Amino acid sequence: MNTDIFNNQVAIVTGAGQGIGFEIAKQLSLKGAGVILNDFDADLATQAANTIRGMGGECIAFAGDASQSDIIDGMVEEAVSCFGKLTIAVANAGITLFGDFFDYPKENLQKVLEVNLMGSFLLTQAAARQMRTQKSGGRVLLMSSVVGHQSHKFLGAYAMTKAGLEMLAKNLVLELSPYGITINAVAPGATLTERTLTTDPTYPKIWSGITPMGRPAICEDIANAALFLLSPSSGHITGQSLIVDGGWTSVSPLPDLSNLDT
Repeated sequence: MNTDIFNNQVAIVTGAGQGIGFEIAKQLSLKGAGVILNDFDADLATQAANTIRGMGGECIAFAGDASQSDIIDGMVEEAVSCFGKLTIAVANAGITLFGDFFDYPKENLQKVLEVNLMGSFLLTQAAARQMRTQKSGGRVLLMSSVVGHQSHKFLGAYAMTKAGLEMLAKNLVLELSPYGITINAVAPGATLTERTLTTDPTYPKIWSGITPMGRPAICEDIANAALFLLSPSSGHITGQSLIVDGGWTSVSPLPDLSNLDT
């Protein structure tokens, strides 16, 4: 992809202090976009933005809970104030709370719904309103998961939210297309991130054994798919979900969860 393909574009990326979100924010910035980088953890957001600026990108940290409307509105205002517009929104912030369905705590369900669904909905709404005002189109990307397509033990609540995001992308085609705004979703499979490696040191070995391509994804694999859907090359693609999982959903063997603390 051209190094300047996102020149004159302005993006918000939530949950981007590390992992997939950071890689998307970094690649957007290094390819020309101005980026508002959000993370719940203020130190992570600042460190991530500093890293991207040190590589030559334009990036501003914006810490806060991306499920809260005041934080979302603040990010949109920051994008317009600093860069003059908003053309890209990536709803990457999300949480995974494993748990046996029969004993799943109501407070865990509420948090998963707030962050994964409500936060993504509200960011899409706020960003699309700004894009509509600008009358120059835009791109919205929702981050789903392979478990929005295939069953995975102890992830009922999380899977429900991810499937919901894909339906949101499909449904909003009717309301966003008249304004030149595309909306799509990327559904990552097992991916090597700081979180997955810290949570389970055996993660790379387990997922290499059950992924047809012989390895889990790295963050760049997911970011490459995301950047395509955010780029001018995808202008006639909307309402779609792109799975990036090395073929796992085609066969769907589950990892051994016997040692997982639920």
